[in-house]
Amino acid sequence: MNRPSASSMTFRRGTFYRRIGVIFGSQLIAVAIASVMGATQVVPVEAMLILIAIFSVSAWLATRRQWLQVSRLAGAVEAWDEQQAGSDVWLLGQLPPHTDVDVAVLSRRLDAFAHRIAEYNQRERDFTRDASHELRSPLTVIKMSADLLADEPLLGEPGQRSVQRIKRASREMEALVEALLILARESDNGLSEEDFVVNDVLKRELDAARDLLEGQPIVLQLEEPVRFALHGSPRVFAVLCWQLIRNACQQAEQGTIVITVMPGMVTVANRSPVDGGVDRHGFELAIAQRISERFAWPLELQTREDHWHVARIRFPQPLSM
Repeated sequence: MNRPSASSMTFRRGTFYRRIGVIFGSQLIAVAIASVMGATQVVPVEAMLILIAIFSVSAWLATRRQWLQVSRLAGAVEAWDEQQAGSDVWLLGQLPPHTDVDVAVLSRRLDAFAHRIAEYNQRERDFTRDASHELRSPLTVIKMSADLLADEPLLGEPGQRSVQRIKRASREMEALVEALLILARESDNGLSEEDFVVNDVLKRELDAARDLLEGQPIVLQLEEPVRFALHGSPRVFAVLCWQLIRNACQQAEQGTIVITVMPGMVTVANRSPVDGGVDRHGFELAIAQRISERFAWPLELQTREDHWHVARIRFPQPLSM
């Protein structure tokens, strides 16, 4: 005989409570009868106690049976794989017709929620895969073309300046794409983790930044009182530092930007003009804050009275060198 479909099944609210009431009411009556029989010596006291114990165990088993549907749902939630579209345990068609309506509602909502999560995960994978290819490929072509143009001997000074702007814009776009792809992932799966030296990664980022700042009145200065390492993704760390450096460059517009490596901490400091500068709360800073929250690297911002702006990243678990 086929089980009725979910659409044709009707669940009643309060079924669980009614059955529990019947179970405990029956237990109370049975215990009362056994007690009266024992008090009037119709049965020995020992037999009365055995009957009460039997009635109590029977009530407990019946109650446990009524709770099986809730336990089944709890087990399904515990064993749920968010990469799958749903769980057969939650389907309404597999619930007994006498299931309480509250359990049926939970089953339906959990099944819909599981499908939404699975679809979201699939969209995330599709986006990160497609965006990684479709955005990085043109950027690679732009960078290679700009390098070829820069080596062209017939290119005049205005052309060289234009090429430098193209290279700078492509590098900034590359860093932006990298940051967005990191934040687009639900988790950091797919990012290689390793032990890396913070100072070495910063030096590489500063060398790239100096090339892009060529011709601008900004000096990048690295101070290294200490050296320490981290276990994590060096790519994520590089993107985070690049966003802070880029934000500091826009804030200062000229002068010196000081990047300092301290025990378990990296600071990026710049001095804005006395008459004010660009708003510090830009898009780069928003990305840096989201990355710091995602990877539990607290980001602190401070503006001192001498017009120095300091962005401070703390790393709770640094590795000693």
